[in-house]
Amino acid sequence: MSKTIKNIAVSLLLAAIVVVSLGVGCALGTRTSPEQGLGIVEQAWNIILEDYVDKERLDTGTLSQGAIKGMVEALDDPYTSYLDAETYQLSLGNLEGKFEGIGAHVAAKDGQLVIIAPIADSPADRAGIRAGDIILEIDGRSTSGMSLAEAVLIIRGPEGTTVALLVLHQGETEPEVIEIVRAEIELPSVRFEMRGDIAYINITYFSERTDEELSLALESVAQQVAVGIILDLRGNAGGLLETVIDVAGFFLKEGVVVDVVDNEGKHTASSVKPSQIATDLPLVVLVDGYSASGSEVLVGALQDHARATIAGTRTYGKGSVNILRQLKDGSGLYITTARWLTPKGRLIEGEGLYPDYELELEGEDAIQWAIDFLKSSECH
Repeated sequence: MSKTIKNIAVSLLLAAIVVVSLGVGCALGTRTSPEQGLGIVEQAWNIILEDYVDKERLDTGTLSQGAIKGMVEALDDPYTSYLDAETYQLSLGNLEGKFEGIGAHVAAKDGQLVIIAPIADSPADRAGIRAGDIILEIDGRSTSGMSLAEAVLIIRGPEGTTVALLVLHQGETEPEVIEIVRAEIELPSVRFEMRGDIAYINITYFSERTDEELSLALESVAQQVAVGIILDLRGNAGGLLETVIDVAGFFLKEGVVVDVVDNEGKHTASSVKPSQIATDLPLVVLVDGYSASGSEVLVGALQDHARATIAGTRTYGKGSVNILRQLKDGSGLYITTARWLTPKGRLIEGEGLYPDYELELEGEDAIQWAIDFLKSSECH
């Protein structure tokens, strides 16, 4: 199983990826067997090579790419992507806490590419990119029909180079072209501060170093004699599944964190890994419509085990597990290989998780609500 689950961990940093399942006959919604389906494809291939009028224009590499793209498009899965060889190599970077790009969280929603949020003081933030922006074009190229992975990898690029995004801001009718100079983005995944006797912890995504960063934050919480914790997962688009399971161990003593079901119906449950710096302090988790994938795994586990109060709005609803497969020519396919369930068996794909308390509050107002809640008699 892939360590990356979502959307976007990958999309999260404008540094990587997404995907889907490829099963020719079944995926196309027909009763054609895989052998029959491949036979038809081979037949069409031979007819084109033998009968097409401009034989000198035929390029088998281009034809192969077109055939693969057609199969992927037929799957009608927003997380399905074919990556050419160059894009495949770019996608191999993992979530190490830094990357070269514009510094924004991006997701695919309702067939559109949407900015979840610009990273504070990043090139995107300074250029005027806002949460909720719809990306219409990248360097003059329409994003209509463009996969999330493809868009992410086009936007990403070497430090010092420029990318032009045509975006439509929320509440506005005229789009705006914004030019952004890419940079190397250093991004700690955990931000911690004390709000009086309440600890505020914001996890922006689940990287290879989140476990260590959160451990240091919780050591400080113990020294500060906090009476409660706010865990802010708003805009957290996911990350590494193994990291999510490690993070769950800071808040849960035992039990299943996530149950992954593959395309043959086999269940593989991942359980809590006990941590030496676990906490049993009252916990409020803040979520929103862009809390996705890995953050939903954590929220689902905390909610099902009645460990935390979840507040905010319904989460994104990405309940799939994705991996990257390399093809013989160096290109690749991102494939959805499984769905995941919460410990109580809830499938959240396309549905999301509902908070215990629905909030219309945003930003600091939601944090203040959580502080007031933790101080109230309800959680004691």
